[in-house]
Amino acid sequence: MNFSNIQPPFLNPVVPFTGSIQGGLQDGLQITLNGIVLHSGGTRFAVNLQNGLGDQNIAFHFNPRFEEGGYVVCNTKTKGSWGPEERNMHMPFQRGNPFQLSFLVQSKEFQVSVNGNFFLQYIHRVPFHQVDAISVTGAVGLTNISFQNIRTILIQPGFSAMHFPQTTCFPSTPKGRKPKPSGFWKATTAPMTQTVIHTVQSAPGQMFSNPVIPPVMQSGPTYPIPYFTSIPGGLYPSKSITVSGMVLPSAQRFHINLRSGNDIAFHLNPRFNENAVVRNTQVKGSWGPEERSLPQTMPFSRGQSFLVWIMCENHCLKVAVNGQHLFDYYHRVNNLPAINNLEVGGDIQLTHVQT
Repeated sequence: MNFSNIQPPFLNPVVPFTGSIQGGLQDGLQITLNGIVLHSGGTRFAVNLQNGLGDQNIAFHFNPRFEEGGYVVCNTKTKGSWGPEERNMHMPFQRGNPFQLSFLVQSKEFQVSVNGNFFLQYIHRVPFHQVDAISVTGAVGLTNISFQNIRTILIQPGFSAMHFPQTTCFPSTPKGRKPKPSGFWKATTAPMTQTVIHTVQSAPGQMFSNPVIPPVMQSGPTYPIPYFTSIPGGLYPSKSITVSGMVLPSAQRFHINLRSGNDIAFHLNPRFNENAVVRNTQVKGSWGPEERSLPQTMPFSRGQSFLVWIMCENHCLKVAVNGQHLFDYYHRVNNLPAINNLEVGGDIQLTHVQT
């Protein structure tokens, strides 16, 4: 996989689901599933990292079973034949509860985390680079499957000496280049999750002291508005940010701001009273020229859910709404690592943030 063009997430995939992993697995790729274990539909579910869209060659079969007190089976299938099972008698999932499940590809094994906590490792039985698809079956519902290269930060110029703070902001207690359009669905909500910090090797025998922070997945029924959170490590090429929610029926406007200190490096401002999506930058209190042109009609609608996906590249931000590329916004603030805060406000109900 070319990590300068990170694969967009699959949003609200219908289970059973099978999707391609663009470029196959690579060392350092982390795949994260957010969903909920269903009360009905069976007593188990499975996530398979496999070769092809069929089920004859599965490099890693991860299979929680809510039977006999609950346990997790791991296995590999080669040419239709299963190998010896590996069983973990601890069950980290609960029926009816949301979860975050992450698979981190390492040179010798898969590392699995559940809800931000390390759960198990699975030694490769077949070369992981043969894997080019993921499938999910069983008693589970999914909100998204996302992809992140956790080593990307380390290869950015000037980052090796930078120390990133561990910052996780959870909502208050609730009151009640062009991304590929295939695989996108409208997003609704996602479960609450935590930040996971990994330390990775830069070379044999040498460890980075800096933590590498994968995407901070934060959500609940709703977030407070206005909402503020950090962007760990700031922006850099291949960094993606996801924001989803519901536009209020009486909405006039809302905004998503990527901030650098007191400056707003990127201001995304859908205005329903003007039927426009305004983009701009504010530096030292002064706004620059607005950008309003769009290749299509207004992609946001009152009373409807939305998902905004922002991908940082060397010269611009690529922005997709509900899975469709909308526009490029060329950087006016060029110190990308300093763009390290996200602000969301206005006439929406915010349901999901990934930074």
